[in-house]
Parts: sequence; C-alpha cells; structure tokens
Amino acid sequence: MAHRAGKASSKLGRSSNPKYLGVKLFDGQKVNPGNIIVRQRGTKIVPGKNTKRGRDDTIFAMKEGI
Repeated sequence: MAHRAGKASSKLGRSSNPKYLGVKLFDGQKVNPGNIIVRQRGTKIVPGKNTKRGRDDTIFAMKEGI
C-alpha cells in the first residue's frame, strides 16, 4: 500500500492551440498568386473569381489583383 494518498490532478485548465482563422486580406489590398485570403473551417465563404479553395477550405488567390 502507498504510504501517502496520490493526489488527483485537475481535469480543467487545458486549452487548445490557437488556429488563427479568419480573413487575412481585406477589400482593396493587393494580392499575389498563392496569397491566403481567408482561413476557415468549412465553406462559410465560397471562392469567387480568380480564387480557389484549398484542402482545409482556405481560400487563396490564383492571379495578381486588388
């Protein structure tokens, strides 16, 4: 038998790492091909003209523009 009782650790206090989601470039900002415009989970915002959707639903630029 144990000489002293083991202390139970708290199951609270754990926090997941930040994911840094959201809009990265706003209206009027210059973009180059491959620039990330929006980081998202799911397709809340759908890709438009001259943009594509990545595997993780990230929207990125295909052409240079504003």
